[in-house]
Amino acid sequence: MKQSGLGDNLYIAGYDLSGDISAVSNVGGGPAAMEVTAIDKSAQERIGGLRDGRLQFTALFNPGTDRAHPRLSALPTSDVILSYYRGTALGGPSAHIVAKQVGYDGTRGNSGEFTFAVDAQANGYGVGWGKSLTAGKRTDTTGTNGASVDFGPGSPPAFNGAANFGLQAYLHVFAITGTSVTVKLQESSDNGVGDPWTDVTGGAFTAATGVTSQRIETARGQTVERYLRAVSVGTFTQAVFAVSAVRNDVAVTF
Repeated sequence: MKQSGLGDNLYIAGYDLSGDISAVSNVGGGPAAMEVTAIDKSAQERIGGLRDGRLQFTALFNPGTDRAHPRLSALPTSDVILSYYRGTALGGPSAHIVAKQVGYDGTRGNSGEFTFAVDAQANGYGVGWGKSLTAGKRTDTTGTNGASVDFGPGSPPAFNGAANFGLQAYLHVFAITGTSVTVKLQESSDNGVGDPWTDVTGGAFTAATGVTSQRIETARGQTVERYLRAVSVGTFTQAVFAVSAVRNDVAVTF
């Protein structure tokens, strides 16, 4: 089913800046093309090189507390996690990148608009497309087992629902009232019908005590079942967060 880009969200380092973003101009990546053309060939030969990624967008000027200007104008030198949610439906596509923010260049148009161009360039992992395990931002008032998401038939050649090459997952915690919240992933081969939900090995984020963002990854050769869900535990009266997973149906290296 064809879709527009209406209702998308952009989360940056634990802050929802969706309301301050006027356009996302580029979500891309992949291996660089390396030319390896031999002298006996009449056309270019290429192999895949280093993995890369980028996320480029235009921000509106909003100097409010925790809005776009104070968050982006700081130009941090450390890594920043950015997550683009294509809509806010459970299981919807989402793209994630661990990146360096390059630039915060302002433009004042002759009609009065004041916007900023931001370029986030991948550092270490490239861009990853996955599925959201929360419907945009999720608010839990106690430890909760989230709804499940079907990640599809899995790795070839079996296509039996299991992926054979692990996963990466991305978390943004926007607010917490209480001591801490721990978000973890659970898996089942049949959505918990006959195969009980169990914790994904290596699939728990570090306990969060405030606004934060995190990336985790499992072992590269680890089997991951077809259905995944996000579970929250901890001592809190309210936790607002978003989490997505990128399950690897084929081998990946970083």
